[in-house]
Amino acid sequence: MSFFSKLRERLTKSSSKIGAGLDSIVSEGADDTVSPAQAPVAQAAASVPAAAPPPAAEQAPTPAAPVPAAAAPQPAPESRPGLMGRIFGRTESTPAEPRRELDDAMLEELEEMLIAADMGVDTALRVTANIAEGRMGRRIGATELKQALAGEITRIMTPVAQPLPLYPRKPQVVLVVGVNGSGKTTTIGKLASQFRAAGKKVVIAAGDTFRAAAVEQLQVWGQRAGVPVMVAPQGSDPASLAWDAMARAEAEGADLLMIDTAGRLQNRADLMEELAKIVRVIRKKDPSAPHNTLLVLDATTGQNALSQVETFRKLADVSGLVMTKLDGTARGGVLVALADKFGLPIHAIGVGEQIDDLDAFDADDFARALVGL
Repeated sequence: MSFFSKLRERLTKSSSKIGAGLDSIVSEGADDTVSPAQAPVAQAAASVPAAAPPPAAEQAPTPAAPVPAAAAPQPAPESRPGLMGRIFGRTESTPAEPRRELDDAMLEELEEMLIAADMGVDTALRVTANIAEGRMGRRIGATELKQALAGEITRIMTPVAQPLPLYPRKPQVVLVVGVNGSGKTTTIGKLASQFRAAGKKVVIAAGDTFRAAAVEQLQVWGQRAGVPVMVAPQGSDPASLAWDAMARAEAEGADLLMIDTAGRLQNRADLMEELAKIVRVIRKKDPSAPHNTLLVLDATTGQNALSQVETFRKLADVSGLVMTKLDGTARGGVLVALADKFGLPIHAIGVGEQIDDLDAFDADDFARALVGL
């Protein structure tokens, strides 16, 4: 199964909520399928009685021709849909899609639905304004509305849909940060597996030295990916481990060094200062490091992801985002709000726990899955 198929299948909570919301917005205020201008004509046509068939002309009787015994009445020819019906799959019996005039009331309902999906007030207002342009006063159906919304989301997301850049410098240091439970460890394992499959030599440093379970989990992922994992005694200084890991990566000629960090809350000053220390130590060995700082975000946190980005950017100079757990939320619109507000590259998204459930972010695929197309 392709990753987009997984995304479309597993992003059910967001897509069903947004898709059903768009259907509801159109259907609840839908007009009749026959316009008022056509109604009198239709009524007049219905009131005209059907013309009687003309009498058959009198003819001289002729001898009846013998009928073969095997003859049977021929069925009436089956009616076929017209050319446009065959092209678009529409027949006379196919009901027309409900349509509604796009007016201020409909736009307000659309804004409220997008805000509820965590797209954010500013982004929701901007998106609805762009959808209204050239469509105000027109009667539109849910399909056209979904396509228009997907188009706007694609327009916002396309500039930030960028794979993790690879540089010729060795080792390329990738620092992975995020709050507790965001999915940092699994993201590192999945990325390491993909880079190794691409022929890159990868080393992982288990920088969460305070939780033995986190180190063990990362070691399991390292085994799955076939990548060595450097560890340090529990409770030791993570900055010291980062220094040692850089020395090993240089000695072994590794292409990438991925450094895990302890999960931390953005309101814990002591933990955030520890992260800043790791960055300072890394830069003593290589002033240009870390070359990438990935912030892993949990999609289920909703609008709280915005404050996480603001805080981590100040301390760790975040260069790109990875969004996990998109299959477990009904508010996938937060990714649109992040792209619209910060413009940070979105390198990958995750929709599950398997090693292949993380892939490069594709704006069009995401937009179509999000709106339920």
